[in-house]
Amino acid sequence: MASSLTKDSSAPPRGEKTFLGHPVGLAYLFLTEMWERYSFYGMRALLVLYLSAAVVDGGLGLNVATATAIYSVYNALVYLLALPGGWLGDRVWGPRKTTAVGAAVIMAGHFTLALPWAGSFYLGLGLIAAGSGLLKANISTMVGHLYPDKNDPRRDGGFSVFYMAINLGAFAAPLTIGTVGQTVNWHLGFAMAGVGMALGLMCFLFGTRHLSAESDVVPAPVSAAEKAALWKKVALWTGLAVVFYGAVALGGLFTVNWMLWPLTILGLALPVWYLVKMKRDPDLTATEQSRVSAYIWFFVVAAIFWGIYDQTGSTLTVFASDNTANTLWGFEFPSSWYQSLNPLYVMALAPVFAWLWVALNRRGKEPSTLTKFANGVFLIGLSFFVMMLAQAAASGDAKVTPLWLCGVYLIQTVGELTLSPVGLSLTTKLAPEKYGSQMMGVWFLAVTAGDSVIALLQLIGAPTDTGWWFASQGAIAALAGIAVFVFRKKVQPMMAGVH
Repeated sequence: MASSLTKDSSAPPRGEKTFLGHPVGLAYLFLTEMWERYSFYGMRALLVLYLSAAVVDGGLGLNVATATAIYSVYNALVYLLALPGGWLGDRVWGPRKTTAVGAAVIMAGHFTLALPWAGSFYLGLGLIAAGSGLLKANISTMVGHLYPDKNDPRRDGGFSVFYMAINLGAFAAPLTIGTVGQTVNWHLGFAMAGVGMALGLMCFLFGTRHLSAESDVVPAPVSAAEKAALWKKVALWTGLAVVFYGAVALGGLFTVNWMLWPLTILGLALPVWYLVKMKRDPDLTATEQSRVSAYIWFFVVAAIFWGIYDQTGSTLTVFASDNTANTLWGFEFPSSWYQSLNPLYVMALAPVFAWLWVALNRRGKEPSTLTKFANGVFLIGLSFFVMMLAQAAASGDAKVTPLWLCGVYLIQTVGELTLSPVGLSLTTKLAPEKYGSQMMGVWFLAVTAGDSVIALLQLIGAPTDTGWWFASQGAIAALAGIAVFVFRKKVQPMMAGVH
């Protein structure tokens, strides 16, 4: 959720309707994104808690390992499905229609979660993941369309305003949806997420006339022959899946693991296949080949980072619920509230980091891109060493102070602000020309890979409630950060002039 805030004082064209000095369409995209993130993070704050809650308490009664694995696979799917979501926007529907369809599918998914049946819950998760892939890949594109002049000085500021919507929605969601879901009724909380997405969809539809006409354009329409071939493949694979899972169900063998294992393996195999495909592409120049090799370093380290970072909604949420005294200075609060800390820290610290890099640059002391990346992954490892100490302090029936988790989230946010913007920038700089428009999807695949590794560990029964769990991952991340720093003189030449 990191953003890089910039200040822009450029005047808009005379007579243009504006929102904070930007095209008025930005206001509607801002509200759409804010409500979508509100629904996403609100549901995510409840997901593991609901899955692992006893049936008598209204939950599904799953063991913690399975609950956290479902969370990890779901999170991996959201980013994995951004690839086909981008393809549909580029080749079938255009960004505006794809975003509208995505918002509607997300809304349907949340309301499906609100139904009191286990089967509908898993269907709802699938719908939200699919809809998020459609919306996530296209809404940012439409922000760019608001500025036809690529050199418009308001452009960066517009994206900064837009990214604030992410953090506002993510901050408010656990405080409201989390509270209702945990203290009143789980399904009412999920329904609130559906209402939030419905509001986002309404804002988007009301604001479509203020968006750029370019957002309706399909940049590279799929041909009739390609469409026919695609439908055949979809029908074939869908048919095979129906036959296979039908046979498993009829045999009385079906469990949720029959879905989790294939999706986890896909989440690991697809990123590897995509990177190998790029690396072996004969169309790439020697310089591009070298840059892809450098990018693989960053990709692996980013996967480690996101695999740990995304446990805010799984292992850290379980720790908050089971091992933390959720009372501070006499005020008691639901454990889901901890998930509001990251967006709060981002909104507070992002301007500080933006100022810091500029100030250091003026003095010739700004850290290099490689050093920033190394620091980010080292800090995420450090946060899990702190969690190891918190787990030790919570031995037996003892419950630790909330300040442990407050500190962990602060360290992780500083790491995010150090690594995430750098990763986005590096992705665009190291991208081969042939894969220029696809490389942001490759960056999202690092999240998919990291979450899939965590899901795999959870599926094989790794103990997620022990100091060993936190210590081992913290050590791997810290060593990855040290490795990037130590080998920076080897990696830098592979980047072929990119700094």
